[in-house]
Amino acid sequence: MIRAALALMLLATPVVSQERPVISEIVAPQAGLASSWVGNVSAASEIDLGFLQVGTLAERVADAGDVVQAGEILARLDGSELEAQVRAAEAGVSIAKANLQTAQDTSDRVQALVDRGVDSPSAAEAATNSLASAKAALEQAQAGLARAEDARAQADLRAPIDGIVTDVLAEPGAALDAGQTVLRLAAREGREAIISLSEEDAAAAEPGARYHVRLLANPEMMAEAVLDRIEPVSARATRTRAAHLRLEGDLTSFRLGALVTVTRSDLGIYSVITLPVVALIDGTEPPAVWIISDAERKLHRTTLKLGPRAGGRVVVLSGVQPGDEVLTHGVHSVSEGQAVGPRLEGPLAGGGNL
Repeated sequence: MIRAALALMLLATPVVSQERPVISEIVAPQAGLASSWVGNVSAASEIDLGFLQVGTLAERVADAGDVVQAGEILARLDGSELEAQVRAAEAGVSIAKANLQTAQDTSDRVQALVDRGVDSPSAAEAATNSLASAKAALEQAQAGLARAEDARAQADLRAPIDGIVTDVLAEPGAALDAGQTVLRLAAREGREAIISLSEEDAAAAEPGARYHVRLLANPEMMAEAVLDRIEPVSARATRTRAAHLRLEGDLTSFRLGALVTVTRSDLGIYSVITLPVVALIDGTEPPAVWIISDAERKLHRTTLKLGPRAGGRVVVLSGVQPGDEVLTHGVHSVSEGQAVGPRLEGPLAGGGNL
Protein backbone atom coordinates (compact mmCIF):
# COMPACT_ATOMS: atom_id res chain seq x y z
CA MET A 1 0.00 0.00 0.00
CA ILE A 2 2.81 2.41 0.85
CA ARG A 3 4.63 1.68 -2.44
CA ALA A 4 1.44 2.27 -4.40
CA ALA A 5 0.91 5.61 -2.67
CA LEU A 6 4.48 6.72 -3.45
CA ALA A 7 4.06 5.78 -7.10
CA LEU A 8 0.85 7.82 -7.31
CA MET A 9 2.62 10.81 -5.74
CA LEU A 10 5.50 10.61 -8.24
CA LEU A 11 3.09 10.42 -11.14
CA ALA A 12 1.21 13.41 -9.83
CA THR A 13 4.39 15.56 -9.47
CA PRO A 14 4.91 17.71 -12.60
CA VAL A 15 8.31 17.34 -14.34
CA VAL A 16 10.06 20.70 -14.61
CA SER A 17 12.38 21.04 -17.64
CA GLN A 18 15.34 23.22 -16.77
CA GLU A 19 17.81 24.19 -19.53
CA ARG A 20 21.45 24.21 -18.58
CA PRO A 21 23.41 27.49 -18.35
CA VAL A 22 25.87 28.08 -21.17
CA ILE A 23 29.26 29.70 -21.67
CA SER A 24 29.08 32.12 -24.55
CA GLU A 25 30.56 35.32 -25.94
CA ILE A 26 28.86 38.51 -27.03
CA VAL A 27 30.28 39.51 -30.40
CA ALA A 28 31.97 42.90 -30.41
CA PRO A 29 34.52 44.56 -32.70
CA GLN A 30 38.07 44.09 -31.41
CA ALA A 31 36.85 41.59 -28.79
CA GLY A 32 39.70 40.52 -26.58
CA LEU A 33 42.27 42.66 -28.45
CA ALA A 34 44.55 45.42 -27.33
CA SER A 35 43.99 48.93 -28.73
CA SER A 36 47.28 50.60 -27.80
CA TRP A 37 50.90 49.56 -27.46
CA VAL A 38 54.29 50.91 -26.44
CA GLY A 39 57.12 50.47 -28.92
CA ASN A 40 60.33 52.03 -30.12
CA VAL A 41 61.58 53.79 -33.23
CA SER A 42 63.97 51.82 -35.41
CA ALA A 43 65.61 52.27 -38.78
CA ALA A 44 63.84 50.76 -41.75
CA SER A 45 67.04 48.84 -42.51
CA GLU A 46 70.23 48.04 -40.59
CA ILE A 47 73.48 46.54 -41.84
CA ASP A 48 76.10 44.60 -39.89
CA LEU A 49 79.54 45.59 -41.20
CA GLY A 50 82.71 43.51 -40.92
CA PHE A 51 85.93 42.69 -42.76
CA LEU A 52 86.09 39.94 -45.36
CA GLN A 53 89.34 38.54 -43.99
CA VAL A 54 91.04 37.56 -40.79
CA GLY A 55 93.09 40.29 -39.13
CA THR A 56 93.68 42.60 -36.18
CA LEU A 57 91.61 45.76 -35.80
CA ALA A 58 94.14 48.58 -35.88
CA GLU A 59 91.82 51.60 -35.83
CA ARG A 60 88.12 52.37 -35.44
CA VAL A 61 87.31 55.80 -36.82
CA ALA A 62 83.53 55.84 -36.25
CA ASP A 63 81.73 55.56 -32.92
CA ALA A 64 78.14 54.88 -31.89
CA GLY A 65 75.85 57.75 -32.87
CA ASP A 66 78.10 59.09 -35.65
CA VAL A 67 76.44 60.14 -38.89
CA VAL A 68 78.48 58.86 -41.83
CA GLN A 69 78.42 59.21 -45.60
CA ALA A 70 78.64 56.45 -48.19
CA GLY A 71 82.30 55.60 -48.90
CA GLU A 72 83.58 57.04 -45.61
CA ILE A 73 86.19 54.91 -43.81
CA LEU A 74 84.84 53.50 -40.54
CA ALA A 75 87.64 51.17 -39.39
CA ARG A 76 90.98 49.72 -40.52
CA LEU A 77 92.80 46.43 -40.13
CA ASP A 78 96.51 46.15 -39.37
CA GLY A 79 97.90 46.37 -42.91
CA SER A 80 101.56 45.43 -42.33
CA GLU A 81 101.09 41.78 -43.31
CA LEU A 82 98.83 42.72 -46.22
CA GLU A 83 101.43 45.19 -47.50
CA ALA A 84 104.10 42.49 -47.31
CA GLN A 85 101.87 40.18 -49.35
CA VAL A 86 101.50 42.86 -52.02
CA ARG A 87 105.28 43.37 -52.25
CA ALA A 88 105.79 39.61 -52.51
CA ALA A 89 103.21 39.41 -55.27
CA GLU A 90 104.88 42.30 -57.13
CA ALA A 91 108.20 40.47 -56.94
CA GLY A 92 106.53 37.35 -58.29
CA VAL A 93 105.22 39.31 -61.26
CA SER A 94 108.69 40.72 -61.98
CA ILE A 95 110.24 37.24 -61.93
CA ALA A 96 107.49 35.89 -64.18
CA LYS A 97 108.08 38.71 -66.68
CA ALA A 98 111.81 37.99 -66.74
CA ASN A 99 111.18 34.26 -67.26
CA LEU A 100 108.76 35.07 -70.06
CA GLN A 101 111.34 37.28 -71.79
CA THR A 102 113.94 34.52 -71.51
CA ALA A 103 111.50 31.94 -72.87
CA GLN A 104 110.60 34.28 -75.75
CA ASP A 105 114.25 34.83 -76.67
CA THR A 106 114.96 31.09 -76.51
CA SER A 107 111.94 30.30 -78.69
CA ASP A 108 112.99 32.88 -81.30
CA ARG A 109 116.57 31.60 -81.38
CA VAL A 110 115.58 27.93 -81.69
CA GLN A 111 113.06 28.74 -84.42
CA ALA A 112 115.79 30.59 -86.37
CA LEU A 113 118.07 27.56 -86.10
CA VAL A 114 115.29 25.25 -87.25
CA ASP A 115 114.62 27.50 -90.25
CA ARG A 116 118.31 27.20 -91.24
CA GLY A 117 118.20 23.42 -90.76
CA VAL A 118 120.64 23.50 -87.89
CA ASP A 119 118.26 22.37 -85.16
CA SER A 120 115.45 19.79 -85.09
CA PRO A 121 111.70 20.56 -85.08
CA SER A 122 111.38 18.82 -81.71
CA ALA A 123 113.63 21.46 -80.16
CA ALA A 124 111.38 24.21 -81.56
CA GLU A 125 108.34 22.44 -80.11
CA ALA A 126 109.98 22.23 -76.67
CA ALA A 127 110.86 25.93 -76.80
CA THR A 128 107.29 26.80 -77.77
CA ASN A 129 105.97 24.78 -74.81
CA SER A 130 108.34 26.57 -72.45
CA LEU A 131 107.16 29.92 -73.80
CA ALA A 132 103.50 28.98 -73.20
CA SER A 133 104.34 27.87 -69.66
CA ALA A 134 106.09 31.19 -68.99
CA LYS A 135 103.06 33.13 -70.23
CA ALA A 136 100.77 31.11 -67.94
CA ALA A 137 103.11 31.70 -65.00
CA LEU A 138 102.99 35.46 -65.62
CA GLU A 139 99.18 35.42 -65.72
CA GLN A 140 99.14 33.48 -62.46
CA ALA A 141 101.53 35.95 -60.83
CA GLN A 142 99.44 38.90 -62.01
CA ALA A 143 96.30 37.29 -60.60
CA GLY A 144 98.08 36.82 -57.28
CA LEU A 145 99.07 40.48 -57.27
CA ALA A 146 95.45 41.51 -57.97
CA ARG A 147 94.26 39.39 -55.04
CA ALA A 148 96.87 40.88 -52.73
CA GLU A 149 95.99 44.43 -53.76
CA ASP A 150 92.30 43.67 -53.30
CA ALA A 151 92.97 42.29 -49.81
CA ARG A 152 94.95 45.42 -48.96
CA ALA A 153 92.02 47.58 -50.16
CA GLN A 154 89.62 45.55 -48.01
CA ALA A 155 91.62 46.46 -44.94
CA ASP A 156 89.60 49.69 -44.95
CA LEU A 157 86.00 49.22 -43.81
CA ARG A 158 83.85 51.78 -45.65
CA ALA A 159 80.20 52.75 -45.23
CA PRO A 160 78.14 51.30 -48.09
CA ILE A 161 75.32 53.85 -47.58
CA ASP A 162 74.57 57.09 -45.79
CA GLY A 163 73.63 56.15 -42.25
CA ILE A 164 74.03 56.33 -38.50
CA VAL A 165 76.29 54.03 -36.48
CA THR A 166 73.99 52.40 -33.94
CA ASP A 167 76.30 49.89 -32.30
CA VAL A 168 80.01 49.10 -31.90
CA LEU A 169 81.01 45.48 -31.38
CA ALA A 170 84.83 45.51 -31.58
CA GLU A 171 87.64 47.69 -30.23
CA PRO A 172 91.14 48.34 -31.63
CA GLY A 173 93.51 45.45 -30.95
CA ALA A 174 90.81 42.79 -31.26
CA ALA A 175 91.58 39.74 -33.41
CA LEU A 176 88.77 39.41 -35.94
CA ASP A 177 87.46 36.49 -37.93
CA ALA A 178 86.34 36.93 -41.50
CA GLY A 179 82.84 38.41 -41.49
CA GLN A 180 82.78 39.20 -37.76
CA THR A 181 80.59 42.26 -37.09
CA VAL A 182 82.52 45.38 -36.11
CA LEU A 183 79.85 48.08 -36.51
CA ARG A 184 76.10 48.20 -37.06
CA LEU A 185 74.89 50.87 -39.48
CA ALA A 186 71.29 52.11 -39.75
CA ALA A 187 70.09 53.72 -42.97
CA ARG A 188 69.29 57.41 -42.61
CA GLU A 189 66.29 57.13 -44.90
CA GLY A 190 63.15 55.54 -43.50
CA ARG A 191 61.91 54.99 -39.95
CA GLU A 192 59.60 52.39 -38.46
CA ALA A 193 57.94 51.81 -35.11
CA ILE A 194 58.22 48.28 -33.74
CA ILE A 195 55.59 46.97 -31.34
CA SER A 196 54.97 43.53 -29.83
CA LEU A 197 51.64 41.91 -30.65
CA SER A 198 50.03 38.97 -28.90
CA GLU A 199 48.96 36.10 -31.13
CA GLU A 200 45.37 37.37 -30.95
CA ASP A 201 46.38 40.91 -31.95
CA ALA A 202 48.59 39.60 -34.75
CA ALA A 203 45.71 37.57 -36.17
CA ALA A 204 43.50 40.66 -36.27
CA ALA A 205 46.12 43.04 -37.73
CA GLU A 206 45.68 43.24 -41.49
CA PRO A 207 48.40 44.67 -43.82
CA GLY A 208 47.74 48.33 -44.55
CA ALA A 209 46.12 49.06 -41.19
CA ARG A 210 46.85 52.61 -40.06
CA TYR A 211 48.12 53.79 -36.68
CA HIS A 212 48.85 56.97 -34.73
CA VAL A 213 52.37 57.05 -33.30
CA ARG A 214 53.24 59.55 -30.55
CA LEU A 215 56.51 60.15 -28.75
CA LEU A 216 56.26 58.98 -25.16
CA ALA A 217 58.41 61.91 -24.02
CA ASN A 218 56.34 64.45 -26.00
CA PRO A 219 52.85 63.25 -26.94
CA GLU A 220 52.31 66.39 -28.99
CA MET A 221 54.68 64.97 -31.60
CA MET A 222 52.65 62.54 -33.71
CA ALA A 223 53.19 60.69 -36.97
CA GLU A 224 51.04 58.41 -39.10
CA ALA A 225 52.13 54.82 -39.67
CA VAL A 226 51.09 51.88 -41.84
CA LEU A 227 51.49 48.22 -40.89
CA ASP A 228 54.23 46.94 -43.16
CA ARG A 229 54.81 43.38 -41.89
CA ILE A 230 54.58 41.10 -38.87
CA GLU A 231 57.40 38.75 -37.95
CA PRO A 232 56.34 35.15 -38.71
CA VAL A 233 58.01 33.70 -35.60
CA SER A 234 57.06 34.52 -32.00
CA ALA A 235 59.64 35.51 -29.39
CA ARG A 236 60.44 32.58 -27.12
CA ALA A 237 60.25 34.51 -23.84
CA THR A 238 57.10 36.59 -24.43
CA ARG A 239 55.28 34.60 -27.16
CA THR A 240 54.68 37.89 -28.97
CA ARG A 241 55.38 38.82 -32.57
CA ALA A 242 57.10 42.01 -33.68
CA ALA A 243 55.05 44.26 -35.95
CA HIS A 244 56.84 46.79 -38.15
CA LEU A 245 54.93 50.03 -38.78
CA ARG A 246 56.27 52.27 -41.54
CA LEU A 247 56.31 55.90 -40.34
CA GLU A 248 55.20 58.67 -42.67
CA GLY A 249 55.63 62.44 -42.78
CA ASP A 250 58.20 64.61 -41.01
CA LEU A 251 60.23 62.28 -38.80
CA THR A 252 62.82 64.76 -37.56
CA SER A 253 61.75 64.33 -33.92
CA PHE A 254 61.49 60.53 -34.14
CA ARG A 255 65.06 59.60 -33.32
CA LEU A 256 66.29 56.03 -33.35
CA GLY A 257 65.51 54.21 -30.11
CA ALA A 258 62.84 56.70 -28.95
CA LEU A 259 59.88 55.20 -27.07
CA VAL A 260 56.46 55.72 -28.66
CA THR A 261 52.81 54.95 -27.96
CA VAL A 262 50.87 53.40 -30.83
CA THR A 263 47.09 53.35 -31.35
CA ARG A 264 44.89 52.21 -34.22
CA SER A 265 43.59 55.19 -36.20
CA ASP A 266 41.24 53.35 -38.57
CA LEU A 267 38.98 51.32 -36.28
CA GLY A 268 35.98 53.12 -37.68
CA ILE A 269 36.86 51.74 -41.12
CA TYR A 270 38.51 48.44 -40.25
CA SER A 271 36.56 47.09 -37.27
CA VAL A 272 37.74 43.56 -36.55
CA ILE A 273 35.65 40.77 -35.04
CA THR A 274 37.29 37.69 -33.56
CA LEU A 275 35.93 34.56 -31.91
CA PRO A 276 37.62 31.79 -29.94
CA VAL A 277 38.54 28.80 -32.08
CA VAL A 278 36.71 26.49 -29.64
CA ALA A 279 33.42 28.08 -30.76
CA LEU A 280 33.77 26.57 -34.26
CA ILE A 281 31.80 23.38 -34.93
CA ASP A 282 34.20 20.65 -36.07
CA GLY A 283 33.65 19.00 -39.41
CA THR A 284 31.55 21.76 -40.97
CA GLU A 285 32.33 23.32 -44.33
CA PRO A 286 31.94 26.24 -44.52
CA PRO A 287 32.84 26.87 -40.86
CA ALA A 288 29.89 27.40 -38.52
CA VAL A 289 29.02 28.40 -34.95
CA TRP A 290 25.92 28.26 -32.74
CA ILE A 291 24.15 31.61 -32.26
CA ILE A 292 21.71 31.95 -29.36
CA SER A 293 18.54 33.96 -30.02
CA ASP A 294 17.83 36.63 -27.42
CA ALA A 295 14.18 35.91 -26.72
CA GLU A 296 13.73 32.13 -26.94
CA ARG A 297 17.33 31.22 -26.10
CA LYS A 298 17.37 28.70 -28.96
CA LEU A 299 20.44 27.60 -30.93
CA HIS A 300 20.78 28.32 -34.63
CA ARG A 301 23.77 27.16 -36.68
CA THR A 302 25.30 30.02 -38.68
CA THR A 303 28.03 29.72 -41.31
CA LEU A 304 31.03 32.05 -41.27
CA LYS A 305 33.72 33.38 -43.53
CA LEU A 306 36.99 33.29 -41.59
CA GLY A 307 40.28 35.14 -41.77
CA PRO A 308 43.62 34.34 -40.14
CA ARG A 309 43.79 32.68 -36.74
CA ALA A 310 46.36 32.85 -33.96
CA GLY A 311 46.56 32.40 -30.22
CA GLY A 312 43.27 30.53 -29.92
CA ARG A 313 41.18 33.12 -31.76
CA VAL A 314 40.13 33.52 -35.38
CA VAL A 315 39.15 36.62 -37.36
CA VAL A 316 35.54 36.54 -38.60
CA LEU A 317 35.07 38.31 -41.94
CA SER A 318 31.31 37.71 -42.19
CA GLY A 319 28.50 35.67 -40.66
CA VAL A 320 28.03 37.35 -37.28
CA GLN A 321 27.19 40.86 -36.20
CA PRO A 322 28.12 42.88 -33.10
CA GLY A 323 25.72 41.96 -30.30
CA ASP A 324 25.24 38.34 -31.39
CA GLU A 325 25.66 35.76 -28.62
CA VAL A 326 27.83 32.82 -29.73
CA LEU A 327 28.11 29.53 -27.86
CA THR A 328 31.78 28.90 -27.05
CA HIS A 329 31.78 25.70 -24.96
CA GLY A 330 29.98 22.40 -25.49
CA VAL A 331 29.36 23.12 -29.18
CA HIS A 332 29.40 19.42 -30.08
CA SER A 333 26.78 18.33 -27.53
CA VAL A 334 23.89 20.50 -28.72
CA SER A 335 21.58 20.50 -31.70
CA GLU A 336 19.69 22.87 -33.98
CA GLY A 337 16.77 24.57 -32.25
CA GLN A 338 17.73 23.38 -28.77
CA ALA A 339 16.80 25.78 -25.99
CA VAL A 340 19.56 26.70 -23.53
CA GLY A 341 19.69 28.39 -20.18
CA PRO A 342 21.07 31.77 -19.18
CA ARG A 343 24.57 32.90 -20.00
CA LEU A 344 27.07 32.24 -17.24
CA GLU A 345 28.62 35.34 -15.73
CA GLY A 346 32.19 35.48 -14.44
CA PRO A 347 35.70 34.93 -15.80
CA LEU A 348 34.75 32.20 -18.27
CA ALA A 349 32.01 34.31 -19.85
CA GLY A 350 34.20 37.27 -20.80
CA GLY A 351 35.09 37.48 -24.48
CA GLY A 352 38.75 38.29 -23.99
CA ASN A 353 39.27 35.69 -21.26
CA LEU A 354 38.24 32.62 -23.17
